Amino acid sequence: MRALATIAALLVALPASAGGLAAARTLPAGTIITAADLRAIDSKRPGLDDPSQAIGLQTRITIYEGRPIQATLLQAPKLVGRNQIVRLSFRRGALRIDAQGRTLSDGAAGDVIRVMNLDSRSIINALVEEDGSLTTLN
Repeated sequence: MRALATIAALLVALPASAGGLAAARTLPAGTIITAADLRAIDSKRPGLDDPSQAIGLQTRITIYEGRPIQATLLQAPKLVGRNQIVRLSFRRGALRIDAQGRTLSDGAAGDVIRVMNLDSRSIINALVEEDGSLTTLN
């Protein structure tokens, strides 16, 4: 009896809802989140509660209007897309070689992706830089 009364007291003390962020409109996959895309909600469901945790990130899947925004639904923005023609740079000391390549996957800043060198048809690994350029690693 005593334990039951304690549990009931704890349940009454818990808030009925917590603050969080939800999509202000339907956000298709690949959308970069802005402040206009967010609205504050009261929800028991887990999710982000600070707009700075979401603004500037890209949606992984479509997030429907009113749905709480969770960190797992967001990712760093992709700077290069699959099958995109890009300029590859190889640097070693004063030597710099530039070539064209075709990306074999998407990539965000800091990602290492596979790229096909269009001149030699060889597959190489390249680092996606903050500005979207690619630097070869091999």
